[in-house]
Amino acid sequence: MTQTNQDQRTAVESAATRLRAAAESGVACAPVRDLIGSDDVATAYAVQAQLAAERVQRGARVVGRKIGLTSVAVQQQLGVDQPDFGILFSDMAHETGATVEHASVIQPRVEGEVAFVLRDDLADGELDLPQVREAIDYAVAAIEICGSRIQHWDITFGDTVADNASAGAYVLGTQHRTLDAFEPRDVEMTMTVTGEQTSTGNGAACVGDPLVAVQWLARQARELGEPLRAGQVILSGALGPMRPVAPGAVATAEITGLGSVSVTFSNPEEA
Repeated sequence: MTQTNQDQRTAVESAATRLRAAAESGVACAPVRDLIGSDDVATAYAVQAQLAAERVQRGARVVGRKIGLTSVAVQQQLGVDQPDFGILFSDMAHETGATVEHASVIQPRVEGEVAFVLRDDLADGELDLPQVREAIDYAVAAIEICGSRIQHWDITFGDTVADNASAGAYVLGTQHRTLDAFEPRDVEMTMTVTGEQTSTGNGAACVGDPLVAVQWLARQARELGEPLRAGQVILSGALGPMRPVAPGAVATAEITGLGSVSVTFSNPEEA
């Protein structure tokens, strides 16, 4: 689906209005594909950019990006067939062991992944794998808390891109490893939710190598005019299926070479 400039502006504003209302009320909305289509990449990212700009105007600070839909298992869960990316803001960040309000993320689901922190910008040059590797300061275990403002996670590619790639929050571990100490593609991940193993996977499940995912992101971000910058956090994508979490749940991800990371979801009934 392609649109004229005026049609696109109208569609972007309408979709942003629907998603904004869901975020502010905490009540998921209908999909936005009736407004922007299921696969109009440019329009979907325009919605994401508008909502992100509004968030920055309210005081949030961009601290990185998340790559989504990198795992075949997650693609199959959601019925999509390509990666996407969203924006990480300062108010999304948590340290391992944190308690996160369950209601702060709409329809929360968790996934274990490798996060990277950049030492250098990825704005110029070929953006090949050696350059990407050199630009990374360190890797760290992460749990991404995905959330969808769209009812029942009933999303197409256009829906999730517009909704900031279903980003909610994220949690980082404390063990930092440089890339001369381990290979991201070789990691194994096990995630438990309240003591029950619910998801397993490995680095190769993330488009073959989490570094390939970062390379893809670097090129996409530059093409859209917002290249990756030194100091930013990059969530490289799920290593296994994501799982829903209920109030009171404790999620823990163990990633070989990077240790563990955990988060608890508050239960209002126990407050």
